Amino acid sequence: MNQLKRYAGWIWMASCPLLIYLLVSTALSEINKKPVMDTRIQWGVFVIIFLPIVVGLFLFGWFAWKGEYDHLPESSAELEED
Repeated sequence: MNQLKRYAGWIWMASCPLLIYLLVSTALSEINKKPVMDTRIQWGVFVIIFLPIVVGLFLFGWFAWKGEYDHLPESSAELEED
């Protein structure tokens, strides 16, 4: 199961550049279709909101690849030991 988590981490990290490309290219194409201020603001907000989410997805994959999720606590007592 731990190997599966690590491979999934690679998948999460590899998907992030693709997601950023798709987000920005979609925003630019939609702005070019209808170049009014409302469209620019809408897609600017979408990009600003979703870029940190994609960065968080990359970090999640990085931690999975590094093995941070190999042992998950089973009770709150294990959390207090650290």
